[in-house]
Amino acid sequence: MEAYYANVIDSVGDGVIVLDNSGMVTLVNPAAEEIASVSRRQAKGARFSDIFRSETALLELVEKTAATGMSVSDHETVVLKRGGRLTPVGVSTSPLLRAAGERIGTIVLLRDLTKVRELEEAVRQADRLSSLGALAAGLAHEIKNPLGGIKGAAQLLEMEFPDNEDLREYVRVMLKEVQRVNVIVEELLALASPGRLKLGKVNLHRVLSDIVLLQKRASDGKKIVIQQYFDPSIPPILADEALLTQLFLNLIRNAIEAVGEDGVVKVTSKVLSDYSMTPIGERRARMVAIEVADNGPGIPEDVIDHLFTPFFTTKTKGTGLGLAICQKIVSEHRGMIRVESDRSRGTVFTVTLPLIQ
Repeated sequence: MEAYYANVIDSVGDGVIVLDNSGMVTLVNPAAEEIASVSRRQAKGARFSDIFRSETALLELVEKTAATGMSVSDHETVVLKRGGRLTPVGVSTSPLLRAAGERIGTIVLLRDLTKVRELEEAVRQADRLSSLGALAAGLAHEIKNPLGGIKGAAQLLEMEFPDNEDLREYVRVMLKEVQRVNVIVEELLALASPGRLKLGKVNLHRVLSDIVLLQKRASDGKKIVIQQYFDPSIPPILADEALLTQLFLNLIRNAIEAVGEDGVVKVTSKVLSDYSMTPIGERRARMVAIEVADNGPGIPEDVIDHLFTPFFTTKTKGTGLGLAICQKIVSEHRGMIRVESDRSRGTVFTVTLPLIQ
């Protein structure tokens, strides 16, 4: 029975750490090892307060349970800073009791909330985008009418100066700028309009390969290497091919621009075995992840928070709507998009889509 219960604890997906009354660690399951980045062999017999000496919020929960015998939980404020990474965790601490009611220790349960926080942020971003989209739609429609009038008047004015090259050049500049504003307005409408997906069976690898081929030709003369690592087991998925092409073209083009004249861009696909989606009324669907990585200079932390905000851009040319539209496309396909960046390693954009056939 002891071996049976040990197997049960080791198979639990949440981290389990057990302490005796003196605060010594007596048990650590594999999930706790991974979440807390602590070795079971080194932790067993050590003081919990020594292992997690810098985790004040966690220690306070354990101390409260040890002092009062109460069960306490915190799923908002505890963030473990272990192994050079930050992991938001939900923590529950409970007294460990014998059958007679005697307290012999404390049980600490840890749950990795990283995916939960990503989903929450995706929902918040979608809400912000929806509000901005409604405003953008109204502005775009109001701008298009006078813009058409300005363009028509400029074209008539150009005909009035057939022999004056200088004046005709001014008019051409006006028409060029009108066209630039029109492009921005069209992108605003694309961002604001409700999704009308033309769903069909889409071969992701063919879409990605075609984009990579075109971008290789476009970057002739530069020492840029574009590598492809595709999982051959991924079948065609149900999606809008034109929108996915727009999505990945934008991400791959951004990666190529990030590395400059000399660098490496990697495009990878894989099935996520530990992540799935279950829409209401539908069967459980696995997820496929497409990563677009570059070894460029990385993105500053203060910029990452605003990457998907409409009109935010660090480029000298650009409207700042590209990534906002990318996020809209991913959202319409019931997926997620996230970015990780490091000055020493570059940037990785990960698009997660449901593997629906």
